[in-house]
Amino acid sequence: MPFYRFEEFESRYLTPHLSTGKAPVIEGRYMYYCLLHKNAGTGSDLHYHPNELLIFPLRGKINAIVGKDRRIVAPGTFVHAPACVRHSMRATEDGHCQYLYVKDKTWTVVGLAEDEAVPERAMSVDEANRNYGVGERDRHRKAEGRSQAIVEGVKDCYYPILESLDAPPRSSRCVNWIEGERLAFGFFEVPRGYDEPVRPAERELFVYVTEGRLDARCGDARRDCGPGDIVYVPRGERYRLAVTSGFARYALVCSTPYLEERIDNMTPAQAEQARLNLRPD
Repeated sequence: MPFYRFEEFESRYLTPHLSTGKAPVIEGRYMYYCLLHKNAGTGSDLHYHPNELLIFPLRGKINAIVGKDRRIVAPGTFVHAPACVRHSMRATEDGHCQYLYVKDKTWTVVGLAEDEAVPERAMSVDEANRNYGVGERDRHRKAEGRSQAIVEGVKDCYYPILESLDAPPRSSRCVNWIEGERLAFGFFEVPRGYDEPVRPAERELFVYVTEGRLDARCGDARRDCGPGDIVYVPRGERYRLAVTSGFARYALVCSTPYLEERIDNMTPAQAEQARLNLRPD
């Protein structure tokens, strides 16, 4: 099915022993697509993971650390955490926060403590919730060996896009595009009348509508989409997004050729280590 809302999915702790974050998870073939919620003053310990992470706040403020760079991040600023870079995201004391949270599928959603080695087999979200309660970091048996967390030499990972998500509309079509090694993020601001053609998707992609309405088509399916609606387009599927309101904004995330080649050519042993499920939800 190409159309979703996060409310349709169960929200679960993703890494309960290291973070208070809860999220519904939608799986594509190449990425995990989530909406993470953290209560005021809570969040994650410093940690890392072998996959790339994209963060786009939708509500509240985040006390963010990437590498050693600490900043307060509000809706309208995109955060990129490259694979293995140490980071932490905590809701500020003045309110809860929610953010789009996207990881590539070369590893599970579950993170690793900053001083932990990469284990021979990743932990699934089911196992993490079965084994640990929230904050039970001391109960976790860390994989022995050297941590692969990257702390030093991390470049600027913060990308201001809008002053706020309810900023005044732009006068023309405006796209902010940020492409990592494995995942790319685009924030689109589009006035009514801009007509995108029906075309096949070169990459797997997810679209999240933040403002306005879209006539969204994917394959033979079609839906009028508004704020909070999600469009999932598998690689190669024909799709079209047309603005039907006076103005619309949406966030688009897609895979990169590097990620697709890496996952498509994983050996059975590599897929087992990453706990990879190639069948999208």
